Amino acid sequence: MKPPRIRWHILVFLAPALLVYTTIMIFPLFNTLRLALFDEVDQARVFVGLDNFRTLFGDPRWSASFWNALGNNFWFFVIHMLVQNPIGILLAAILSHPRLRFAALYRTAIFVPTILSFVIVGFAWKLILSPIWGIAPEMMDSVGLGDFFQPWLGLEGTALTTLALISVWQFVGIPLMLIYAALLSIPEEILEAGECDGITGAAAFWKIKLPLILPSIGIISILTFVGNFNAFDLIYAAQGALAGPDFSTDILGTFMYRTFFGFQLQLGDPHMGSAIASAMFAIILIGVCIYLFGIQTRLRRYQF
Repeated sequence: MKPPRIRWHILVFLAPALLVYTTIMIFPLFNTLRLALFDEVDQARVFVGLDNFRTLFGDPRWSASFWNALGNNFWFFVIHMLVQNPIGILLAAILSHPRLRFAALYRTAIFVPTILSFVIVGFAWKLILSPIWGIAPEMMDSVGLGDFFQPWLGLEGTALTTLALISVWQFVGIPLMLIYAALLSIPEEILEAGECDGITGAAAFWKIKLPLILPSIGIISILTFVGNFNAFDLIYAAQGALAGPDFSTDILGTFMYRTFFGFQLQLGDPHMGSAIASAMFAIILIGVCIYLFGIQTRLRRYQF
């Protein structure tokens, strides 16, 4: 019996991508985890084990900022789950209707903000919502809602929610396109069989289409989770590294940035910054594992 032939051409084609991914992803990840286990003592790098994590979670000066950023991150994620994804599913259901005219134009218009720069989006919305030179006060006043306008980005109670809704506006096109593709992949035979049973219109979506696109909704949910716990750009562009007012919009990304690189009079600490980044990685890893475990359990349950 001849030994199996090694397909060297597969390794040759995979090598460049693997090299690039290892260089910009794998190596920085392990280097960050390594830095979290060291500290600077008398201008010398000393191995301290988990002391940086004990400081992060146990020292009130660090733990208060960490838990504040983590809580804000969860709220940022919850708004995306409760607002962005349902709106994306609703828009996909509407735009997938075969009789809708100009559906391609609507899809393009909704998806365009996704490709815009975070800096442009943050700066533009700061101008729009500014109580001094923004257009939002005049627009709300023109429809009789002027009394409800507030400087939402300048209030501690509304700044984070406002930024989350801005992020929803920017990225609602992603769940829209993914769900739209999933809806188009549903076989026509299934829908025709439903029509024979009298299931049409909204009932067809709830009883036939929605159960079939649940795997896609699950993928969107985990992508939303990973993306929101890696968020940084919009908060930094709109509120700066201090994530004002009074750190009410501070999330793990901005907290890690200030700690690692320093800001204004605060000196950078790469080791504590790496500890925060490692904690972020652990949170994302745990969330993804819970999701995968739940999906695998469901698949095994209905396998036979």
